[in-house]
Amino acid sequence: MGVPLSPRSAQIIDLETMRHRLRARKRLVRLSPELDGLEMLYFLASDPDTLYGLPLLAWGLREDDEVVGLVPWMESLAPCHELDDPEYGHFVGYRDPETHEIFHDAPEHKVAELEHAAAYFDYEETQDVSLTQQLPETQGTHALCMDEDGKPWQLKQIFGWHLYSNGAVDAMLADDTRATSFPVLLGDDCLYPGRSRHRTLYFFQRNIANRIRNEDPDTLEALALMVMPGN
Repeated sequence: MGVPLSPRSAQIIDLETMRHRLRARKRLVRLSPELDGLEMLYFLASDPDTLYGLPLLAWGLREDDEVVGLVPWMESLAPCHELDDPEYGHFVGYRDPETHEIFHDAPEHKVAELEHAAAYFDYEETQDVSLTQQLPETQGTHALCMDEDGKPWQLKQIFGWHLYSNGAVDAMLADDTRATSFPVLLGDDCLYPGRSRHRTLYFFQRNIANRIRNEDPDTLEALALMVMPGN
């Protein structure tokens, strides 16, 4: 016996459109700096029994209402729970270093703060990408800036972060030739989005940046392995 045909016409599913919609739901819509010293915990595959702490830079609200911790990691301001790299680290959870509490979801006070701020700053969506928020850099994070092959890299201090309407986040760097007031502050005319001038950015905490600046041999060797093509 044959199977009756449905009177409804078949629907064609555009997988690329679905992927785009899913990515859009994950885009960041609001940021909040982490000012209480909360950390991300992670471990390395080479030493799974040792946990490392990395201070959180911020919390981010996504379009799907998920709130994620954010850290400068490799080439991006990365959601902590998505860090799962066999060489550089696996996310374990968040930690309050004062109480030693370990937890896996964003604190309720940060969720409430971000939801209320997003509702208040509810910008009208347009086709053009626009700046929606400026976040100060509070940890002394630096960017290793790499340009065309053969040009020397530059190690530059990050002064802030820009969140754009498409969910992208870029580091704000200083053009030393345009700096007229010191110290340089977020919003100064000498600042520019890093990816508008540099092919690649790698982010480092202040202590690692100082080792690079002081030409620590072990740090430079690890850096070369990380940024060399083919590695």
